[in-house]
Amino acid sequence: MPKYLVIVESPAKEKTISKILGKNFKVKSSYGHVRDLPKSKLGIDIENNFRPIYTNMPKAKKVISDLKKETDKADVVYLATDFDREGEAIAWHLKEALKLSDSKISRIIFHEITPEAILDSVKHPRNLDMNLVNSQQARRLLDRLVGYKLSPLLWKKIKVGLSAGRVQSVAVMLICDREEEIKKFIPVEYWNIEVKLTKTDKDTLPFKAMLATKNNVKFEKLSIKTKEEADKILIDLKEAKYIVKSVETKQRRRSPYAPYTTSTLQQDASKHLGFSPSRTMAVAQKLYEGIHIGRTAEIGLITYMRTDSLNIAKSAQTETLKFIESSYGKKFIPKTARIYKTKAKNAQEAHEAIRPTFPKISPLEIKQHLTPEEFKVYDLIWKRFTASQMTDAVYSIIIAEISAKDYIFRSSGSSLIFDGFMKVYNVDDKKETKLPPIVEQEILNLLQIIPQQHFTEPLPRYNEASLIKALEEHEIGRPSTYAPIIKTILDRLYVRLDNKKFIPTNLGIVVNNVLKNHFGNIINVEFTANAEKKLDDIAENKTKWQNVLKDFYTPFNKNIEKAEKNLQKQKIQPQISSEICPNCGKLMIIRDSRSGQFLGCSGYPECKSTMSLDKNGKKIDGPHETDMRCDKCANALLKKIGFRGKQYLICKNEKCKATYNIDKNGNKIIKLAPEHTGIKCTKCGFEMLKRIGKRGSFLTCSAFPKCRNLQWIPKTPKKETAMKSKKMLKKKI
Repeated sequence: MPKYLVIVESPAKEKTISKILGKNFKVKSSYGHVRDLPKSKLGIDIENNFRPIYTNMPKAKKVISDLKKETDKADVVYLATDFDREGEAIAWHLKEALKLSDSKISRIIFHEITPEAILDSVKHPRNLDMNLVNSQQARRLLDRLVGYKLSPLLWKKIKVGLSAGRVQSVAVMLICDREEEIKKFIPVEYWNIEVKLTKTDKDTLPFKAMLATKNNVKFEKLSIKTKEEADKILIDLKEAKYIVKSVETKQRRRSPYAPYTTSTLQQDASKHLGFSPSRTMAVAQKLYEGIHIGRTAEIGLITYMRTDSLNIAKSAQTETLKFIESSYGKKFIPKTARIYKTKAKNAQEAHEAIRPTFPKISPLEIKQHLTPEEFKVYDLIWKRFTASQMTDAVYSIIIAEISAKDYIFRSSGSSLIFDGFMKVYNVDDKKETKLPPIVEQEILNLLQIIPQQHFTEPLPRYNEASLIKALEEHEIGRPSTYAPIIKTILDRLYVRLDNKKFIPTNLGIVVNNVLKNHFGNIINVEFTANAEKKLDDIAENKTKWQNVLKDFYTPFNKNIEKAEKNLQKQKIQPQISSEICPNCGKLMIIRDSRSGQFLGCSGYPECKSTMSLDKNGKKIDGPHETDMRCDKCANALLKKIGFRGKQYLICKNEKCKATYNIDKNGNKIIKLAPEHTGIKCTKCGFEMLKRIGKRGSFLTCSAFPKCRNLQWIPKTPKKETAMKSKKMLKKKI
């Protein structure tokens, strides 16, 4: 019997896939990349046609050694890394690091981690796709050239320790440009006029109508520019009769949204869940790699989550339509199955949209097996995909035109008459507005004329969702890069988040200006989008990766040489506050951190005194002593307020670093020791321990952190006895 070895990227996949393939297959994890360019030097032989110099990563030394032993025993080695370019490159690096011959390896790919998909992939292996490998390699070398050539320049001319990135710098540029637009924006005054009307019947509810036309000339947004112009219209409307000129009733259909891609999932998770892109992708990764939901083994609950395609497997679509019919009825199935087309020019159409692997598994059915954040993300994905295959929602729309002298006012009402896809995915963010039953030539009563002053507003600052949308629209980056881009620019303190909106820091503005002025032909939206197109051409074998690097490096290197000579030393002007340092008496400076601003002493590093600022930029008062005592050393506890306004307790004794949370009544929350339950972990067999968190009781494996199995304990009704509660708990687990 031949021996088969399957190499995957993560331990979670290793565990899930090994249970699917059975005894003849051994599944091992590479823990991601095993080779990379060296950190200590450029690692690219530019003179030798940009030949990369790869080295085995220090953290992968033991992994490579262990995998080498396993590959020596195996007859066939299946490389089962992710099926995108990054995964293809990891598979190639594994082949090179383990010194595997082409005859011994087979490449297998799958969009979902289910028994059907895994077994099918083993039946249909392929060779390594070197075009995909070269495309990823070109991206890595481009980023290395920018980072290792630009960063030293920034150290000399701005500040030691700075770094620049090919794509991240463009993201910072978008944020800085938006901030500049906001600063330069000049508000323009405009007015609109509404009337509040009612039928002659006293029992009917009043409704509003907006001024629309005069003598068939439409009022645009800025047509009424001043109060004087608005007052003139009010004078014209004196003693006017309000008569219903026309009433039109029609139906409007609303189609469902397409299934999620990486960017739309990150956008919705940010809007509806408040999740950062990194957090969303981490949770989605768990759902993809496998969750134990009470069945015989872990299964992947969603398809691969790094995708820009809207394709759907025919089998998955058929299964979903059957589920919709059995659950909601035939009227919720469209006449023809929905096919969504990807708007992105360079989308990788071989991929699928993000969807549940088993449409029949609803979120509520497996809620007890998921952590709260896993449930929320799965709930988003399941509802969005299921709704995408359902019929349109239908609204009844009534549009009424009301004449008053030479003026026409317009009012509309809408009501949902068939929910369609909204039965599952309610996206109606507008409240239904209803008009009373009015007919043509009916005279209405005027209750009030409402002139309203407005001012035009600038475009809003980017938040995480809108920045990802902008990056996608400009074709900057790829699905796998959106989350790292945002994390990087925050970590480097080029931008900060204020009320969930991106604001460039002083450092970010200075760096952006340098890059725009001296590398504007490279660090810009058009060039970066064009680079993505060239990377796609490499993947499709339309061009050589060395040519792409050469076309980039020649002008880039000239810009570096010019900047070295011409760029003057830049100064980042500190923002001085009026606060005095309590330790040394010097002025405090407003400094930027990843999540906001704080005050730091201008005498730093000799004086390291800092003060917290709240969301409004005001100093947060120092800690106050309480009558509560520390459980460790019996000293008094100080009540402190963090940046987000969250209160907590800290021990007065500086040697004792004990901290405590505070409940709603201001009392200290004591962390209780975990309680033994005698229940075995379904993943590893160790005992589950009962703990109490902010959201209630939960069970966690005693083998943590090796085993991260966590089960939330459902809240039990008060009427149930303790015995019934214990039985229910064991049954759930």
